[in-house]
Amino acid sequence: MDNLFAILFVFIQIIIGINLVLPLILFIFWRFFANKNSIIPYVKHQQDFAIIVTAYQQTDLIPEVVKSLLAIDYENYHIYIVADNCKKNENLNFNHSSISVLYPEQIIASNTGSHFYAINHFVRQHEALMIIDSDNMVDKNILKEINNYFHVGFEAVQGIRAAKNLDTMIAKLDAARDIYYHFFDGKVLFQLGSSATLAGSGMAFTVDLYKKCLENTTIKGAGFDKVLQYLILCHQKRIAFCETAIVYDQKTSQSDQLVNQRSRWINTWFRYFKFGFKLISQSIKNFNFNQFLFGIILLRPPLFLLILLSGLFFLINSYLLNITAMIIWTISFLSFIITFVLALNVSHTDKKIYKALYSIPIFIYYQVISLLNAKNANQRSVATKHQVVKKQES
Repeated sequence: MDNLFAILFVFIQIIIGINLVLPLILFIFWRFFANKNSIIPYVKHQQDFAIIVTAYQQTDLIPEVVKSLLAIDYENYHIYIVADNCKKNENLNFNHSSISVLYPEQIIASNTGSHFYAINHFVRQHEALMIIDSDNMVDKNILKEINNYFHVGFEAVQGIRAAKNLDTMIAKLDAARDIYYHFFDGKVLFQLGSSATLAGSGMAFTVDLYKKCLENTTIKGAGFDKVLQYLILCHQKRIAFCETAIVYDQKTSQSDQLVNQRSRWINTWFRYFKFGFKLISQSIKNFNFNQFLFGIILLRPPLFLLILLSGLFFLINSYLLNITAMIIWTISFLSFIITFVLALNVSHTDKKIYKALYSIPIFIYYQVISLLNAKNANQRSVATKHQVVKKQES
């Protein structure tokens, strides 16, 4: 029994340790072997896009979102605002032929439900759809950039979500986390021949692919993007990463927002990390590198949990006076720190974010609170309610 426990303890340490050093391995392969010079040509043909904006209860930021969307340098698109569980108000009075405001008769409380409500109310048959959150703003060239990827054969594209606000310590660290994930789970994975992970918004799909994946799938609670990316990979498609398709995202700035949001995200990981095993199994059967590497990434625990478990194993080995294991954990953790800093550096990160890194322990503390609330996360909140901090004019 003792030997079985010892083997299990070593096995768990190996799994966590691999996840610590995996980013460095990926970075080395990306640096020397990735196809970083692939050029996507600009094309004149414009696919017909539906831009779906989902709002739940909160509509304060919608006018700003719509203003941003109407400024897009593209001709062939229509905006659908799904105001789920929202009262009709002046915020949503748009007298524009390219905007449809939809009020579901019954509360949907589901991202995919809102998306399909919009699809079922299309004013015409669109070729592609882009999903935008109710707090996002977009770069004027976003549809042109995504359109180019569709032109060369991709059916799913993830853009980059840049921070719209860096007003608090939490917002800055939230932005740092996004930069890390966009680099490794977006740029590096895609350029190594796998797929970018989906980020929940700033992503686009052909309407046919979206319907094929989710039309007959019921998703309760958060995490529709996790299910969608898994199903796309099951169809042996690649999700492209387009770092020039920029969405400006309202970062979580308050501790209560962070706890509610991260509780849902952690709950989602525990519910769906099993997809990683399924994809790896399929990849062996299909000899599919895209599925294999993506499956490995899906098994990785959230960053804060990875850090906490690494620290715990280091302390246990210190107590057991296992010097070899302590050295291995130290090297592994240093490799993770190096790759985190490299991701920020390569991404030309704002200096304000670097200055906030000293507060990472506080950020981790709030995520531990989130972990404790993860089981009932979807009952605590359905969507993140953002508090906009307005700067005073000087």
